[in-house]
Amino acid sequence: MEAPSSEFTRLCTFEGFKEIWPHYSFACEQQEQIRREFSRLKGTTYLDHAGTTFFAKSQLKAFYKDISSNVYGNPHSLSPSSKITHDTVERVRYRILEHFNTSPDEYSVIFTAGCTAALKLVADSFPWISASEEHSGSQFCYLTDNHTSVVGIRGITGPQGVGTVPVFPQEIEAKAKDSQVALNTQDECLVAHLFCYPAQSNFSGRKYPLSYVRGIQCQQLYPACEHRGRWFVLLDASGFVGCSPLDLKQYPADFVPISFYKMFGFPTGLGALLVRNEATELLKKKYFGGGTAAAYLVEEDYFAPKADIVSRFEDGTIAFLDIISLHHGFDALHRLTGSMKDIQLHTFGLARYTYIILSCLCHSNSQPVAQIYCDNEFENAAYQGATLNFNLLDGYGQVIGYFQVDKMACLFNIHLRTGCFCNTGACQAYLGISNQEVKSNLKAGHVCGDNIDLIDGRPTGSVRISFGYMSTFEDCQSLLKFIVDCFVDKPLRLNQSRLARLKSTGTAANLASNELFSLPNKRPMPVMNGLNIPSLSINKTSAQNTVPKADRNCENAYSLTNIFIYPIKSCAAFEVTDWPLGPQGLLYDRIWMVVNENGVCLSQKREPKLCLIHPRICLASKTLCLEASACHKTCQSKVCGDRVQTVDCGEEVSVWLSEFLGKPFYLIRQSPSFARDMKMATGKGSLMPALSLVNEAQFLLINRASVALLLNRIIDRQDSSNNCTSFDMLQLINRFRANLVISGSEPFEEDDWTGVKIGGTFFQVAGKCTRCQMIGIDQTSGTKSQDPLRSLSVCRSGKEAFLLPTHHNLLSCSWPKLYRSTLFKHLPALIGLE
Repeated sequence: MEAPSSEFTRLCTFEGFKEIWPHYSFACEQQEQIRREFSRLKGTTYLDHAGTTFFAKSQLKAFYKDISSNVYGNPHSLSPSSKITHDTVERVRYRILEHFNTSPDEYSVIFTAGCTAALKLVADSFPWISASEEHSGSQFCYLTDNHTSVVGIRGITGPQGVGTVPVFPQEIEAKAKDSQVALNTQDECLVAHLFCYPAQSNFSGRKYPLSYVRGIQCQQLYPACEHRGRWFVLLDASGFVGCSPLDLKQYPADFVPISFYKMFGFPTGLGALLVRNEATELLKKKYFGGGTAAAYLVEEDYFAPKADIVSRFEDGTIAFLDIISLHHGFDALHRLTGSMKDIQLHTFGLARYTYIILSCLCHSNSQPVAQIYCDNEFENAAYQGATLNFNLLDGYGQVIGYFQVDKMACLFNIHLRTGCFCNTGACQAYLGISNQEVKSNLKAGHVCGDNIDLIDGRPTGSVRISFGYMSTFEDCQSLLKFIVDCFVDKPLRLNQSRLARLKSTGTAANLASNELFSLPNKRPMPVMNGLNIPSLSINKTSAQNTVPKADRNCENAYSLTNIFIYPIKSCAAFEVTDWPLGPQGLLYDRIWMVVNENGVCLSQKREPKLCLIHPRICLASKTLCLEASACHKTCQSKVCGDRVQTVDCGEEVSVWLSEFLGKPFYLIRQSPSFARDMKMATGKGSLMPALSLVNEAQFLLINRASVALLLNRIIDRQDSSNNCTSFDMLQLINRFRANLVISGSEPFEEDDWTGVKIGGTFFQVAGKCTRCQMIGIDQTSGTKSQDPLRSLSVCRSGKEAFLLPTHHNLLSCSWPKLYRSTLFKHLPALIGLE
């Protein structure tokens, strides 16, 4: 089973890739053209195409040329500009149907705000019938592996007394049609039922048979075989159509919702509901808006809808420019790729290669590195989409939380998706989460989309990667090397027998098959001159009822060794030996921030070079000076005066920042009149502290003893892995970007503190700060590394936390200066000790 790391290295070459997937779909010229179209992705490993894919540069250029050359008016008119809009939109409708191998004779295209809006349209207008004595009423049935937006239909059906039937994937093929169902009465035929399922799971990428469409419609499959009436099928194709061909002539689903950003990357607020014309008269509306009425009266309840379903359901003016852009999306898609079959072949191959290598990676003790959630072994593109869902495991078989994986990935500019992906059903099924656990996790504070990845050691979600046609082998290579570098206990092993078996599974024919299932089957130098400063004391938590003797007998058990402020959020630290406190923490700490042209805050996570910008404040002249070691330029902006009342700090500093960072950026400061309260709990009866532009609290504190322990762990790991990254105490301290650095007696003893007193100022501990991936950025150079985040996680048993204290009773205290100081022991009476 053991294999040298050189084998993994070989497999991470293009030659190794071709051993596993010889059918790399795009030719060299095609690949180069695609690279040029998506040059903005250079240096980025983007693996969330199931979330959204990207638009080609030529696509937007063509769209811009189109709308710059033509006059498009509101289509609700008869003017020439309206006519060209109407005709162009209709051409786009036809092209959409053509793409799915159908025509206006069979389907209608209703434009919506997206897939979810299309689903809601069906839910609102479907002719649900409540259960009664005469019949059992309509049935709303859905596969449990459905997106939240599908399951949410029951919020409409439930109050109407409509039956709800969740169907597990294994059930749909387990039951056969009851031959007696064919004998329906006329009344029973009037009852309409709706079965909803995804063409491709947005959780695992599993493809469900498109043949289910006819199987449900003709009542051959469960649950249609057990309920009389007419069955309609809603096929959620949103996650499917980005990388797979859909033939609606062969699989005529009644309702097909899609979102176009998953196909073209642009526009992002546009989708459609494709409705089979046989089902158009089924949908009934109550609300009517502009453009939908043939006639209506304002003085009486009289309304006549327009005859065609499209005009009835597209309320108001449609997003006609966005719709027109789709024409250029289709052009770019076909010009760059050839066909959807080629896209499927390309993306599936990338997913298959990644699956095979990842599933064969093992720690030094032969334990697997990943637990992969899937129902097949990626043998066939008909069974599996270009999506891979997994959790990483440590050498003891314990799950590494997805939030930790995501933070580490950000350091390497790898873009993943984590959580449950709005698919609770699949998440429960694959991760073994019971209904009661979902409820218990909610009570414990975990909600969908947060970063609580483990509860009692059990995962609450997973990691998902997905590919698009612009994805490359190098994306797979980057991901796999990242996982091995950051999460594998060395030496790496490969499960050779599994590798050999998986490489041999499937032939070129079935790997590329499009036949779908049939029925059932970024640091300043410190000033270290000692100062004689007033004392500081420590409060412990109730969990620690006594102060250790060593603490009680040592007057100099603790000292404040460094004070740092960060005038500009995410830029370099400014070390001081004394500094005034203000109502929001250290005066001028995180009062400014850098934003892009859209006003979005810039952090080192997005732009590590921010750590090379050194802000310095002169209290005497009331100026902020910016200096960058790389270009030796300075720029000044007033701290006080009229300018501070405005949002923008002016063009001069903007030009300076943009020159240094290579992109358009601006400096803004927090308005003095802006009040921002702290969200974290500060204790019963305490006043709510005001914050600057910090994330959670006014001050961040770290303990040198804790950092020293972490440094030892990093050095130990580097010795064992031959990692040549240099770490020292000061560098490590600067990575944590703390305001207050103390020297404590024991590592992580600060976990049990409830308060810290420096001189006459008391600081209340508000809680721990969960460290983000910014600690992986060297504050001297802006380069990224996996440490210290990984070693901290190991050191803290998965809890990457340091202390985050806040000033106590801020609104009523005076603002003294804070000095580096000796921290005296806390008097026992102050902490309830005798």
